[in-house]
Amino acid sequence: MSKRAHPALAGKTAVVTGAARGLGRLLALRLAQEGVRCLLVGLEPEELDAVAAECGAGAAAFEADVTDARALHAVADEAEERFGGVDIVVANAGIATGGPFADTPAPAFDRVIEVNLLGSIATARAFLPALRRRRGYLLQVASLAALAPAPLMGAYCAGKAGVEAFAHCLAPEVAAEGVGVGVAYLSWTDTDMVRGADEDAALAQMRRRLPWPMNRTYAPEPAVERLLEGIARRRAHVYGQPWLRAVQGVRGALPALIGAFAPREIARLRTELEATRDRRAAAVGAGGAADMRARAGRGG
Repeated sequence: MSKRAHPALAGKTAVVTGAARGLGRLLALRLAQEGVRCLLVGLEPEELDAVAAECGAGAAAFEADVTDARALHAVADEAEERFGGVDIVVANAGIATGGPFADTPAPAFDRVIEVNLLGSIATARAFLPALRRRRGYLLQVASLAALAPAPLMGAYCAGKAGVEAFAHCLAPEVAAEGVGVGVAYLSWTDTDMVRGADEDAALAQMRRRLPWPMNRTYAPEPAVERLLEGIARRRAHVYGQPWLRAVQGVRGALPALIGAFAPREIARLRTELEATRDRRAAAVGAGGAADMRARAGRGG
């Protein structure tokens, strides 16, 4: 997918959470190429500093946990003082865990919802005053998991369905103040999170047996271009993979469809799931490891 210029973005200031790696990093780099000053929020200071350097002059990195309201408000205050305001917020930070609900330790399951749902809500709460002043735009990164239930990914689906509902509720509340709110949907995209999930053989097998095109892993760059266009056009819905638009129209039928084939697949994987249950005590991938280190450092 070729890169397109978006002149409407030039001179704007954007906050991107979860910007140390993956989709957040790539989106920040593309925003910077369009002349956007990028304020990067995440848990990995060295990686954030490296991304800020790639983004060029004017970019800034902020180490903050999106579930820490005080830290987010401090970032919002500094953004106002140093940069004069914020035009765009991308609530992208997220983690994931996989496996049967009954086998997943409660702290690991609950932390996914805390980061993905409550962290996104905290992000909106911290930056909404700035967006109101600049008649800005908030993009909430959701997922195919908000549209379709994915057995063995209950925490991730619950969090992403929650942020979709939250964004849809928020949008009409702030529209009269000139603030736009959008929801971005992505399928399995080649990031550290997805690669980390695929290291679990049982989860990887389950994913490969999903119906096409849900069983594919997609390159992130085309998805980033679509997100960039959605931000530039302040769209209410942005689809990282075009076919996800069609899923919107049939989402009501998906629980029954998935409920028809998933029990057989889970039964087929039961032995392997049991044998590997001890590996699912934390979120997957490098981002999950970063979240665990940050919490350990805080005594959480």
